[in-house]
Amino acid sequence: MRAANAVESTRSAARLCCGVLVGIALTVLVLELALRGLDGPEYTRVRRAEFGPFSWFIGAAFTAAFVTSVLLVVHTHRAHSRVFRPAAIALALLLLAVVVTITVNGPINFEQQSWNATAPPPTWEQVRDRWQIAHAVRTAALVLALAFLNTPSKHAQETPQHSA
Repeated sequence: MRAANAVESTRSAARLCCGVLVGIALTVLVLELALRGLDGPEYTRVRRAEFGPFSWFIGAAFTAAFVTSVLLVVHTHRAHSRVFRPAAIALALLLLAVVVTITVNGPINFEQQSWNATAPPPTWEQVRDRWQIAHAVRTAALVLALAFLNTPSKHAQETPQHSA
């Protein structure tokens, strides 16, 4: 496979996978905004119900977006492609989303699984708010990553950069 073909194929896959991930993140953001109207027990029941099925799904989507973005960075670097810099920025934004997930959202997800649905902790609203703010930051990073993956190259057919 020629370098330009590898770049374009991998770029298409990264765009698709990251687009799916952004769609999921935006859907969760809208859902979480709707959940703000629930009381503690209702909110806790919803969060506990969605945790199992949703966690593996988001994990699979994120893994696909991350792997294809890493491959895109590798292919664009090898091909000296103009798309290398936006691809590397997109990958850095995906890594930022991972950091937010590992440091904020993930621990809160596990904490919420131990909550008593009939009597959540008195700080449940503060925990919810912290999760939602972190998710908004994570979603913004993912949207920006997708934007960088869609940065147009100067030519319809990708050409290598030449050093002067």
